[in-house]
Amino acid sequence: MTGASEATGDVTAPDRKRVVQRGLWFEEFETDVVYEHRPGRTVTEADNVLFTTLTMNTQALHLDAAFSEQLPPFNQRLVNSMFTLSTLVGLSVAQLTQGTIVANLGFSEISFPKPLFHGDTMYAETVITDKRESKSRPGEGIITLAHTARNQHGDVVATAVRKTLVRKRPS
Repeated sequence: MTGASEATGDVTAPDRKRVVQRGLWFEEFETDVVYEHRPGRTVTEADNVLFTTLTMNTQALHLDAAFSEQLPPFNQRLVNSMFTLSTLVGLSVAQLTQGTIVANLGFSEISFPKPLFHGDTMYAETVITDKRESKSRPGEGIITLAHTARNQHGDVVATAVRKTLVRKRPS
């Protein structure tokens, strides 16, 4: 009764095709393509305060509303830039590297052209700028990713270049 599992939605049916969410194998990455990562992530005050205190960053610009309100040009607390960077990379994981990454090899060219504020929604996109097979690790390759984060208005709030070691498709 193959049709029965389809009709009932029985996820335990052994005859049902399965699709597992994963990142891309080395061979699947394409250079000069924009990978848009959705959904976005709305940043809350709780996110900022928790991340800032967990990482022992006592910067008043992230924690002290009264202090921050007195400082032009923003006159409000800023989201911790390390949270912004971490979220930018995190937004790309499900689409690009979930289960296929071996390691991050390094970050470069990190910048924060505009600040992120509580209540802003961050959207991320990635362009693969380079890929090559690893010379020392058969079955793996090195990918260079140029990440960009934008707020809900389209303003760039962070950029970073990241090199990662990823697995090739299993044979």
